[in-house]
Amino acid sequence: MTTTDLPLLVLGRGADPDAERGVQCSGELPAPSDPDLVERARSAKARLGDSLFVLGHHYQREEVIRFADVTGDSFKLAREAAARPEAAYIVFCGVHFMAESADILTADHQQVVLPDLAAGCSMADMARITQVEDAWDVLTDAGLADVTVPITYMNSSADIKAFCGRNGGAVCTSSNARRALGWAFEQGEKVLFFPDQHLGRNTAVRELGMSLDDCVVYDPRLPDGGLSHEQLRNARMILWRGHCSVHGRFSAECVDDVRARIPGVQVLVHPECTHEVVTRADLIGSTEFIIKTIDSAPAGSAWAVGTELNLVQRLADRHPDKTVVFLDKTVCFCSTMNRIDLPHFVWALENLVDGRVVNRIQVDTDTEHWAKVALDRMLALPGD
Repeated sequence: MTTTDLPLLVLGRGADPDAERGVQCSGELPAPSDPDLVERARSAKARLGDSLFVLGHHYQREEVIRFADVTGDSFKLAREAAARPEAAYIVFCGVHFMAESADILTADHQQVVLPDLAAGCSMADMARITQVEDAWDVLTDAGLADVTVPITYMNSSADIKAFCGRNGGAVCTSSNARRALGWAFEQGEKVLFFPDQHLGRNTAVRELGMSLDDCVVYDPRLPDGGLSHEQLRNARMILWRGHCSVHGRFSAECVDDVRARIPGVQVLVHPECTHEVVTRADLIGSTEFIIKTIDSAPAGSAWAVGTELNLVQRLADRHPDKTVVFLDKTVCFCSTMNRIDLPHFVWALENLVDGRVVNRIQVDTDTEHWAKVALDRMLALPGD
């Protein structure tokens, strides 16, 4: 079977994303050194016209994001796709869970394509549906499931979102986590938050006034999550042991070091960073908040930014009148996001030109329904 004969990728409960992402298009890609790749991408995009809509996440490499019709964070991009019903093909330059969200929110006639199926998210993969269901059984055995509301970060698989939909929970983003948790505590006494422990902890402590003692960490690798029933009963926030491999690398020492190196620097970090880093930072916010903050900062100001390097470099290039540096002296890209490169992008578009839909992402009907329930609960949250 050649890569152009790849079957439709259907994801849902019980799906094995590792197995599905193992289907690769190696051997069919243009060579990375091909000097004509940019022109081939332009040509294919022009030939597809309005039938194509290209989404580019902020963390994408520059060679790819230059072809995006819209750039943004994962949820913004999924909603943008849903607002373009004339586009038959949505090419999502991001990672797996983002393409799933786009498929959930778009119309049936629209087909979502992920240029490389190996572009996953290590954080999303830290919470598998079987593990989450086991954790719910633990809470049930402890007599706590009825008073616990599951909240999943947008950076999670479709079946995790569907689990929240089925069990009275919702989805949140880094921008609305405070509102989502506030809503959850109106519904129940406790929150099971996954997959990113740091976003959950930072939001609970910084924005809801909880203490660190109100939070416990559930480790899916340990029996009963490594927690006793008493610990679960005493906790308000039950945090999944998950994290972002990029944001988790920033340390308190990084903050201290950059302050020593750059006088007057302001430290701006994403809430996926550890609590130690967040408490030492000057400003904390989502990717969109980071971009707006740097864009509106005065000339001559200095910023150390704790988020993915592609975005930090793009902001530095866009604002030569400001000092914008990566918070860590050690360079670190999001390795899975960077799998979407120009050869994969060209390969996907040229197949569409030839009438072949490759690497399609499609969520099964039941999972899509319940995931959308969780997403709709988020969308119904009151604004500030």
